[in-house]
Amino acid sequence: MLEDIQSRKDHRRIAIDKVGVKDIVYPITVLDKTHGEQHTVATVNMYVGLPHHFKGTHMSRFVEVLNEHRHGIAVGNVRPILETIRERLDAVSAHLELRFPYFMEKRAPVSRAPSLMAYPCALKGSLKEDEFDLVAEVGVPVTSVCPCSKAISAGGAHNQRSQVTVNVRFREFVWLEDLIHLVESRASCEVFSLLKRSDEKYVTERAYNNPKFVEDIVRDVAQALLRDPNVTWFSVEAENFESIHNHNAYAYVEKW
Repeated sequence: MLEDIQSRKDHRRIAIDKVGVKDIVYPITVLDKTHGEQHTVATVNMYVGLPHHFKGTHMSRFVEVLNEHRHGIAVGNVRPILETIRERLDAVSAHLELRFPYFMEKRAPVSRAPSLMAYPCALKGSLKEDEFDLVAEVGVPVTSVCPCSKAISAGGAHNQRSQVTVNVRFREFVWLEDLIHLVESRASCEVFSLLKRSDEKYVTERAYNNPKFVEDIVRDVAQALLRDPNVTWFSVEAENFESIHNHNAYAYVEKW
């Protein structure tokens, strides 16, 4: 019989907050508001809280649990997955992080040419005793035009691509698509994968007529989230990849 070294007693009396496996690349299925479900590939981190008297945890069991649930990864079943992890590894707490590209079809604003956009999203859950915590995250590329540049220039204004990242806690189910649309509607303009000349004219002029500082973007997104009774906590960060500076502009808002 093979000895189970991980189950030996440890005498240093130091509990470990998180121990587990990181960066498992794994196919998953997530809920899709338009198509019902979507197949994508996630980078998965899985941890447990290890009591001080255990020498180690059983790493293979994380992958076993993941394999059992791979066809049902969604907001609604993160807690059952965490419960399984905690029970299977005899742990005090369990943590699951799933980062994945979420694909949405977007049509160009004038030509209506369709294309796919990938948005970096995440589900981050934890379970300790009966306290369950779940955070949904979306990353949304947008366009921003500098209001100051527009005001002081005889013609034109500097613009840049920006990345807005929103994390939310919520009472009921939340669609990733809704969070993405919320962010896109608060930028100078959306970003598209495919644009014809007529579309380029539209997005350039729309952005120019809707200038936003990085501060404006986070405040406008935060204002919309504050009006949503389903959202119990959020953070919003925006980073402008500046086109005329050798640095980026950044802003962050967090509200309980």
